[in-house]
Amino acid sequence: MKNNEHKPEFLFDKINYKILLIGITVIAIGFILMSGGGSDDPKIFNDAIFNFRRIRLAPTVVLIGFGITIYSIFKSQKSK
Repeated sequence: MKNNEHKPEFLFDKINYKILLIGITVIAIGFILMSGGGSDDPKIFNDAIFNFRRIRLAPTVVLIGFGITIYSIFKSQKSK
């Protein structure tokens, strides 16, 4: 009976999960880059929310991270 038992197969290969974790990390870095820039006093406007890092760089990094995660999902598995 033990010979008929087989190990459960995962949906993805090990490399797919590694690429997925890299993509999630890149997305998290993008959201960290987006943070900050606010003012301590709500009556004073701070122009730091409109700098290059928060307007251009961070959203681009997040989109790259989403691209990496989508690639990890669609990457074909090796035939065994």
